[in-house]
Amino acid sequence: MIVIILAAAIGLTMIVLSVRANSRFRQEQKLPMQWMLSRSRPLSSTVIWYAPRILALSLVPALAIFVLTLFAIGSITLTPRPGQEGMLIPSLIFIGGIFLAVQILHLWLIAKTLRGGE
Repeated sequence: MIVIILAAAIGLTMIVLSVRANSRFRQEQKLPMQWMLSRSRPLSSTVIWYAPRILALSLVPALAIFVLTLFAIGSITLTPRPGQEGMLIPSLIFIGGIFLAVQILHLWLIAKTLRGGE
């Protein structure tokens, strides 16, 4: 039960971040989705492709919710190997933390790119 509550909390946090970013970037029709690493140019000026605002802000949370749902279903239906019973919650926190970090990085890069790489 704790796995479902924790996965839902992570998913809701990601949704809240996206909703806040949507209101912050509402004047933009398209947002950057991918950047190229270059030694000669800063990261915020090397955008490879853009996506519509709603798609750009909902892709990472949708992927995270899908993965966390599979994780929760697996935790209910599968039996852990002996000695690995205590790894469920730390694994969920690690996976959810990675998704949150990726989303925060993406939103930060979007903001930095839109304001001109300050």
